[in-house]
Amino acid sequence: MGTTLAALLMVSALSLAAGDAPDGGRWIDPRCAPLEITKYGPFVRNNDGALLVIDKNILRSSTDNGKTWSEGGAPIDPGIDIAANGHVGQFLKTKSGTIVIAFLDMSAYKWDWNNDTEGPNPGCKLELWTIRSTDGGKTWRDKQRLLDGYNADFMGFIQITSGRIVLTAEHLVPELRRWISCSFVSDDEGAAWKQSNWIDLGGHGHHDGAVEPTVAELSDGRLLMIIRTNLDKLWSAYSDDQGRYWRTIQPMTLDASSAPAWILRLQNGHLALVWNRLNPEGRTWPKSKGGGPTSEFPASWHREELSLAFSSDDAKTWTEPVVIARHPGDQLSYPYLFEAAPGELWVITHYGNVNPPLAVRVNEKDFLKL
Repeated sequence: MGTTLAALLMVSALSLAAGDAPDGGRWIDPRCAPLEITKYGPFVRNNDGALLVIDKNILRSSTDNGKTWSEGGAPIDPGIDIAANGHVGQFLKTKSGTIVIAFLDMSAYKWDWNNDTEGPNPGCKLELWTIRSTDGGKTWRDKQRLLDGYNADFMGFIQITSGRIVLTAEHLVPELRRWISCSFVSDDEGAAWKQSNWIDLGGHGHHDGAVEPTVAELSDGRLLMIIRTNLDKLWSAYSDDQGRYWRTIQPMTLDASSAPAWILRLQNGHLALVWNRLNPEGRTWPKSKGGGPTSEFPASWHREELSLAFSSDDAKTWTEPVVIARHPGDQLSYPYLFEAAPGELWVITHYGNVNPPLAVRVNEKDFLKL
């Protein structure tokens, strides 16, 4: 009896060491600290140190690192609805102080996929727009549509060293019945935009193709786009002309499920990446949804674990991926990264069935082998 109890206790201890929550719920790496925030991004740091967030369609500020937020405020635009689920909008503040928002117009949203034709019906609609403010959010102007038809979550919206704004987006093509990706660039603070070439990786289905791209600037000025696929890996695209065109497109060495990643260039020049890997640690995730309306071929939809890796050589190599959170039976997906202070990352997931969302603070030094 005593031997059996001791064995059970040993198994339990080993399971906890391997990263299992004692109640079967959410487990978080002990190097991560919970965030005391009540809004979940995206965030912008103002010149006075305050945090800015778009709460549905109202710009709010916080002077206590996200614990409380300003009240009141006028709606920005009826089409903006940046809530906690997904990545339907991003915003940034340029070096000269202009606030630029890119968003999917939720006021005219209509998802209309035809399973018989395995393609979208003509009324399928979710348009991509931008709008900007040059007076700190008091007034908004230059609203313009970048993509009509149906577009979905996007993870790349940055200002690079030259001052150019780069937006990466995906688009559902009715004739192809799959997603393709591209970028838009602006050299005048979001007043006008130019579109890049399309990136097409093939596939067939409403969750297939080149999906949900994210972007970062490299130390030599090139841009790196990382793309979600159903091909068991993240794919990369490189631009030598600051996002105007993408000429080098290839698979990465990083395995991945059918879920988006988020890449961020840190203030020290390193890259941080969060994503869902192809399989959970120690076992194989069954592939599914192939040959139907979702995907041409079976894919992994594993989203129970969120992994983190860093690169100090412009994505040539990455640190060994570390699972920072696990929640069996739930999703820890559609991640978001924000560098709140040098080397201090906020990691937040925007899809999951359990509230509150995963929201933790990570220090890069705690995950690097020095």
